[in-house]
Amino acid sequence: MRLHGKSIIAGQPVESGLTTFRAYGPASGNILEPAFEEAGAELIDRALDAAEDAFIIFRRITSESRAAFLEQIGEEILSLGDTLIERANQESGLPKERLTGERGRTINQLKMFAALIREGSWVDARIDRAIPDRQPAPKPDIRRMLAPLGSVAVFGASNFPLAFSVAGGDTASALAAGCPVVVKGHPAHPGTSEMVARAIAQAAAATGMPAGIFSMLQGAGHELSLGLVKHRHTRAVGFTGSLRAGRALFDAAAERPVPIPVYAEMGSINPVFLLPGAVRQRTTALAEGLKGSITLGVGQFCTNPGLTVGLMDEHMKSFVETLTELVADAPAGTMLTRGILDAYDEGIRRIGTTEGVKKVQSRHTADLARTQARAAVFTVDGETWLQNPHLSEEVFGPSSIVVSCDSRQEMEAIARGLEGHLTATIHGTEEDLAEFKSLIEILEDKVGRLVFNGFPTGVEVCASMHHGGPYPATTDPRSTSVGTAAILRFARPVCYQGFPQSALPIELQDSNQRGIWRLVDDQLTRDDL
Repeated sequence: MRLHGKSIIAGQPVESGLTTFRAYGPASGNILEPAFEEAGAELIDRALDAAEDAFIIFRRITSESRAAFLEQIGEEILSLGDTLIERANQESGLPKERLTGERGRTINQLKMFAALIREGSWVDARIDRAIPDRQPAPKPDIRRMLAPLGSVAVFGASNFPLAFSVAGGDTASALAAGCPVVVKGHPAHPGTSEMVARAIAQAAAATGMPAGIFSMLQGAGHELSLGLVKHRHTRAVGFTGSLRAGRALFDAAAERPVPIPVYAEMGSINPVFLLPGAVRQRTTALAEGLKGSITLGVGQFCTNPGLTVGLMDEHMKSFVETLTELVADAPAGTMLTRGILDAYDEGIRRIGTTEGVKKVQSRHTADLARTQARAAVFTVDGETWLQNPHLSEEVFGPSSIVVSCDSRQEMEAIARGLEGHLTATIHGTEEDLAEFKSLIEILEDKVGRLVFNGFPTGVEVCASMHHGGPYPATTDPRSTSVGTAAILRFARPVCYQGFPQSALPIELQDSNQRGIWRLVDDQLTRDDL
């Protein structure tokens, strides 16, 4: 596939006539061709006007047709073959094996949402039948279900150029809900974004979808992002990235004449708590597992464990010694962009120069021409941690701070002082869990996912997954960006009172034509009425 470097609106490449930018190969140090045209206000209008027109049709298209469309997107992505993997590798520096797996995850997400909407019960249909002779007043017939919100602006993430980007979970869940999508391609991988956008456009054409249900705008500037959020036709936003950028989008959405929801996944240090029984029984295994989690993907996962907390004793001391030696042996790795590398280096410098903090960094040389970073681990006592709030700030990359506490009370004080995070991990025995029950209760209030005797990196895509957490991990702790519940972000309840059968959506009619689960007079059933 030859890249044209243009934005894609309603299935067609569109010139902007504005400035251009190019992708940078972090592993090669090369500027990549072609030049990509920066989209401006005119293209934002065109994309969202097309989406608004398409919404009138798309919201009424059957779930079966939408499911076939999602599955066709997966087929079109797969048909790109090695060309897609090679371009993503050039633009991100991520290994081809990792990208191949990520492509599989992307396609499986699309299939998962196709299956969800084909089954249909996600619409949460609720029916309360009329009781005309109720006293002192008759009860009306009331029926409710979820309906699509409208056009959604999606922002691609730097660290997942496929699974959290143009055809990632935000796009898949919004399209599944019946919402048109306008994606801002990530400037770190514009070629990958164009390829996937063209695959979606081809899938829309092949399955007879209105072309305006999908557009992708290229851009490296902040004006495009804010323009998408502020546009009158945008009804919701899906974002994965930094706290600073996510908060800027959230604030812009709140200042609109008509505010809209922003579902932003942002910063998280994903604390790991090592309880005494686990450290005593699995000292070396814990050190090896944590080192692997810290350095996986050069630490560029939103679930990277940036904080490790344990009680100081001889076993914890041995754990720290083993971990620091493993990190010292870890090879340098290429980060996604030069900007991410610079921010990482500044972050570990800031932590390492804090009084009372000891630093051990990989002894391997980092090749700056290949955008490489060296892993680092810091050790500190509990009192120093508590007295230096900046130590709790996320450093995106292959590092973690290990805090050794004098008491359970100090460990709980650290947990209590945490902001919101995506995950918290607990390593322990059953006896540890009973003894540290109060710690677990504290963590339940701080994170969206608790991991026991595992590591937080790696997010299973399934119905029960919750990938979210209290602010600043996300802007809405009730929502998830992974798993089938992600579709609920882009739907809203609509209630019908007193409507005749012929005017009701089929999901709410007496005859349960789709065979979905419905709450009828407070009882779940699939039966006809």
